[in-house]
Amino acid sequence: MPTLTAGLTAKLTATYAGSPDAGTLQQQLTYSAAASLANGTGANQANRLWIDTRTLAASATEELDLAGVLTDAFGNVLTLSKIKAILIEAADANVNDVLVGGAASNAWAALFGDATDVLRVKPGGFVFVGAPDANGLAVTAGSGDKLKLANSAGSTSVTFTIILVGVE
Repeated sequence: MPTLTAGLTAKLTATYAGSPDAGTLQQQLTYSAAASLANGTGANQANRLWIDTRTLAASATEELDLAGVLTDAFGNVLTLSKIKAILIEAADANVNDVLVGGAASNAWAALFGDATDVLRVKPGGFVFVGAPDANGLAVTAGSGDKLKLANSAGSTSVTFTIILVGVE
């Protein structure tokens, strides 16, 4: 089986400038959150990677089975038990949002407060969640393993890239 090491980094840089009553004011901000994952199944470890760029037709939905259906770049069927990182990026050219979550049955709800919750990824936007601790975001085969992705409207297709870093 392949081995995996990964670096997770979310970074925000900003300049906030203005002119108060007297003079000018400027605030510089650089903030980052980071974690490193070694190969394995415990805290700060992961051993599986899946990435794909997908397109959903107008009003279309799909459900990704995180335990036993996805195939990695080496042809291995992945039966994930934990997600340590998830990145979903919507294409800039999208007109509609990409909806994440809310599968009708066996919903993967570890990312959400409730199995019916849905996250909107706006055109050109992204969501990145890291969960490097020993528990990660749990996947329960057969009862909590379906990640629903949907096109928010019936006008045009949406394209997005999804990356999962997980543990088998």
